[in-house]
Amino acid sequence: MKFEIPNWLIIIGAIGQMFTAFIYPYIRHVVFDWYNDIKKLKPLNQEIAKTYGRYIQGLNFSFGLISILLTDDLKNHSGLAVAITGLIAAYWTGKVITQFSYYPMYDIPKKLIFKIGEYFMNTLFITFSLIFILLFISNLMGYIKS
Repeated sequence: MKFEIPNWLIIIGAIGQMFTAFIYPYIRHVVFDWYNDIKKLKPLNQEIAKTYGRYIQGLNFSFGLISILLTDDLKNHSGLAVAITGLIAAYWTGKVITQFSYYPMYDIPKKLIFKIGEYFMNTLFITFSLIFILLFISNLMGYIKS
């Protein structure tokens, strides 16, 4: 029996990844007051932190765009499909591990909307991780068989 990830699931994951890129500035500015904290750093460290923030936002958007535009290619069991789905799976799995290992020790504003947002975003991160782990395993098994 051959298991195949449905395109609609990949596309939902893609839209979610792009959503995280769009919502990221709001979370930084409103929820975490990030730029006021960044101002406490030396100028070079400020720019490094901002650059890494943009990298995260860019990767989230790019992974979503790749998933929407190349849905079938992400399932074709090629070496590139194995590599890309493995990379995206590792990225989101690392995010989930980091989220639950380190972030609980920090104070997030206690407003209900932020609490709901936290649960929603964690659900998204876990979903992305699971989708791409399944894609990676499927691609890897197909690649090994060929």
